[in-house]
Amino acid sequence: MDAGGVPQTRLTPQIASDHLPREEAAVFSYDHLEFRYEPFPIGMAKPAIAEDLYRELVASYPPQELFAYLPKVGHKYSLSEKYNGQEYARFIQSHAAWRELHAWIKSDRFIPAVMAALKAHHVDLGHKHLSDAKRALKTVRNLARGRTRPLPPRLATRFEFSMLPADGGYIMPHTDSPSKIVTLIVSMAGESEWDPAFGGGTDVNRPKDERLAFNRMNAQAGFDDMEVLDTFAFTPNQVVVFVKTFNSWHSVRPMTGAGSPLMRRTLTINIETAG
Repeated sequence: MDAGGVPQTRLTPQIASDHLPREEAAVFSYDHLEFRYEPFPIGMAKPAIAEDLYRELVASYPPQELFAYLPKVGHKYSLSEKYNGQEYARFIQSHAAWRELHAWIKSDRFIPAVMAALKAHHVDLGHKHLSDAKRALKTVRNLARGRTRPLPPRLATRFEFSMLPADGGYIMPHTDSPSKIVTLIVSMAGESEWDPAFGGGTDVNRPKDERLAFNRMNAQAGFDDMEVLDTFAFTPNQVVVFVKTFNSWHSVRPMTGAGSPLMRRTLTINIETAG
């Protein structure tokens, strides 16, 4: 990573994905998911992960020295397939709890579970996730019948470790890239670890200037350009779920923990069109 926040070009080592997780209901839960629908669908579920696994994940969250600094999006650090990919892969491979979560997020079960949870809350995105085997079978059948019907877009998942310093950390208002379909932000904090007075919540924004309302291509805006409609506070073991739309403006405003060494630690999971 250079000083300007540009990711280094590296080949990411393959992460073993044969470590299947424990029962899905014990890994992630949408039982308490509640939504708001304007100006875009966004909701929160808490608790998100079974307590024993959550404690393991928080205790083994990666150290800051593995992260890349991303000044282009805010005062933020990232560790992912894209940023410091080799370190990301090595870290996951060497920690059982993160191997388990990675395998589940990359499995054929994850996307349908998220889509079903959204649909149960009147957010039907119409996406039908097909495994590679089912895609191949449908392609062969369509060819045999002389059909040229396109298959549903291929969806993929990836996740990012993200850290924002309590002392001034922030993410600028944006709507996410056009390739993203759904984003899940999972907090990574121990009980009583985070001081709510520092901030760190995910803000739901509406542009003060109506000309900024349509932002499909994910231009950034300033904090002063936005009216904050709602804030999902940063608390332990929660997941904030939202749908990428042309006006899904969200941000994290500069935090106020001056002098604090704490970090707002999260796991950001993206469902997006592949390739």
